[in-house]
Amino acid sequence: MTGEPAAVDPALITRIETSFAKQAFMATLGARLVRVAPGEVEIALPVSAHLCQQHGFVHAGAVSTIADSAAGYAALTAMPAGAGILTAEFKINLLAPATGEELRALGKVVKAGRTLTLATAEVFAVSGGARKLCAMMTATCMTIAGREGVAD
Repeated sequence: MTGEPAAVDPALITRIETSFAKQAFMATLGARLVRVAPGEVEIALPVSAHLCQQHGFVHAGAVSTIADSAAGYAALTAMPAGAGILTAEFKINLLAPATGEELRALGKVVKAGRTLTLATAEVFAVSGGARKLCAMMTATCMTIAGREGVAD
């Protein structure tokens, strides 16, 4: 064991990128896929006025959306080709106002199973290069057969 991270399968990256590109809501928000690794996915969302609520913070709906997608796509990295993922349940804690230049959602698999996968997502508000944790999600994702690359 060398301590080196596992090599990322290019087919896995393509599978996640293709699925992400089909999500019109991500495009509407302005979110982009930043990184794909086995068991992890990172999504970035530039902060802009059209995403903010009345106090000037990014709306919890937008924060939840990128967290859900990050957790779901992380879960999808653990699935075989031909399988998809649907979120069955999630809980989100909003820990601090989502402000700054950009939000970053980091999804990670906690435990992957044949039918259910538990994943988490941390959402960081980025300002001037500094990151502040603003939300944390736990999600239960359900495997669906015959739905290539689906992560909802």
